[in-house]
Amino acid sequence: MEAQTIEPRFLAQGDAALVVEFGDRIDRAVSARVNRLADAVRAAAVPGISEVVPTFRSLLVFYDPLVLDFDGAIAGVRGLLGSGAGAGRKVRRVHMPACYDEDFGPDLAEVAAHAGLSRADAIRLHASVDYHVYMLGFLPGYAYMGDVPDALRMPRIETPRVRVPARSLAIAFGQTGIYPLESPGGWRLIGVVPVEMCDMTKSPPALLRPGDLVRFHPIERKSFDAIRADWVAGRGKIEIEEAVA
Repeated sequence: MEAQTIEPRFLAQGDAALVVEFGDRIDRAVSARVNRLADAVRAAAVPGISEVVPTFRSLLVFYDPLVLDFDGAIAGVRGLLGSGAGAGRKVRRVHMPACYDEDFGPDLAEVAAHAGLSRADAIRLHASVDYHVYMLGFLPGYAYMGDVPDALRMPRIETPRVRVPARSLAIAFGQTGIYPLESPGGWRLIGVVPVEMCDMTKSPPALLRPGDLVRFHPIERKSFDAIRADWVAGRGKIEIEEAVA
């Protein structure tokens, strides 16, 4: 069954939120439905609905129970289903510099060997596609992005690392992501980006948003160091353009 034909399910999430579930898999068509509804709810400014949070296959909708009850929240959201369904969504394409040097990507050699590629070809392959940001989660600003080319898909490492450096670029199965902060992690590390993924002094604090397209651009260590220095000094920028999903 095509993802577009599945009727959404409305599920209670506590006494102040509901979940609109569109499917049961990680799929760009499902994600597109989630993001179209998120756009529609934000634009409609339904009284009592305060926030929406897109996930892989559902939209979490927060509402004020003093203004709306569960059935009222469903009614407010249900009327927006299908809004803008016939047109491509305007999204951002984020051009993300990434350094794949060996000391930044300790798992890249293994990933390349698994794919039957050289390190250089594995880097080119990883940077050859636009990645779709499905959702943010795990850590503030952590974007789950897909889809990794089939040849590079590998499971998580058997024993997660206790410390993964901040801004590490990693892959696991069909996803790629960037660790915003130093943290434990089990994804395979293939590089590092020179920019911060989350800055709590900014609004919104996360650099990436659900629905964004991200294209990685391999850079040498010298360029990485220069971009990183500019970013730390508060003058760093990356290219972001408008695109159609």
